[in-house]
Amino acid sequence: MAFFSCKKGGDTAPVVTEVVPEISFQDASLTRSALPGTMRFYINSNKAISNPVSVDYTIADGTATSPKDYTATTGTITIPANQTQATLDVEIKGDAANLRQPNLQFTVQLKNAKLCKIATASANGIILTEDGANLSTDNTGYTTPLTYPGYTLAWSDEFSGNTLNTNVWNYETGNGSNGWGNNELEYYTSSTKNSFVSNGNLIIEARKEPLLGFNYSSARLTTQNKKNFQFGRIDIRAKLPVGKGIWPALWMLGANISTVGWPACGEIDMMELIGTYPNRVTGTMHWKPVTGTSASKGADFTNNAGDFSQQFHVFSIVWTKDAIKWYVDDQLYVSNTIADVGSANYPFNADHFFIFNVAVGGQWPGSPDATTAFPQRMFVDYVRVFQ
Repeated sequence: MAFFSCKKGGDTAPVVTEVVPEISFQDASLTRSALPGTMRFYINSNKAISNPVSVDYTIADGTATSPKDYTATTGTITIPANQTQATLDVEIKGDAANLRQPNLQFTVQLKNAKLCKIATASANGIILTEDGANLSTDNTGYTTPLTYPGYTLAWSDEFSGNTLNTNVWNYETGNGSNGWGNNELEYYTSSTKNSFVSNGNLIIEARKEPLLGFNYSSARLTTQNKKNFQFGRIDIRAKLPVGKGIWPALWMLGANISTVGWPACGEIDMMELIGTYPNRVTGTMHWKPVTGTSASKGADFTNNAGDFSQQFHVFSIVWTKDAIKWYVDDQLYVSNTIADVGSANYPFNADHFFIFNVAVGGQWPGSPDATTAFPQRMFVDYVRVFQ
């Protein structure tokens, strides 16, 4: 579009006055790596004119700070005549430690427009660090020994490497539509965004993010068809996530589930926590009754010293023929036996496999609300089976 005017003195030849272009730009991002990188912003004009246009810029710290995370500069950005775009490159510092932390942000601001006007005055630079492989946590809390009288350590995973051992663990992907039930709200993935090994811990991370029609992502790991167990003492040392709608679980299912189904296969819940009650965990067994759909028996354990996200605790069962006992930090809180099942089939004298997961929402915990922080993480230090 152009404006027209007439010259004085009766000369009606039109004079074309160009409309001032508008300058805008958008947020930019870059995944941080061990080496320095370059984040590029694209500064756009909504029209080309016959003269260069320019704006000055400054960069301001946010959660990203200069010179630690990036190099702050000032200067002038010029879009050449008859063109509609220029670029601004910002140096991003490398991070050899590859820390997992909230994404870092700084702001680029435009001012002092020349032959143009500024439609978008600022944009954010986002340094993507939320997927870093290195995450540590305070290791304080209860611990248990590597030996017990009368037992031998039959198997353990100390999570001491840098990757999950897929000779032992499976990633289950999908949602309850796969047949797991519970009306959970997350989509389980095999991505290292949702499960990874770092600093001696397995970490399962639930995120609030849109994924394949769901609003949350998480991970569900099993040893099905790879590691089955029957009887013994089992210790799992873990630090748990808490919050409305969060549901971490360390549990077992009968290895014959693919043939007899649930709950006939048996389910041993070593630990479940409903995030609304952060200082309470539950131990339960589930089976198929003679009549009805399912039956269960269990009990709650309350940690009077604080909630289960503050320190590591050890969740244990002592599993013998016809009986199971549940412990938290070696404190017995529930004992179940074959007598509790009555005349129904008792499935707990057969092989079972592990499942570790962090669910979001579902019939039991309900949905997250505005008080629920994300990401939510469960740290597992070790799982040990003594027989």
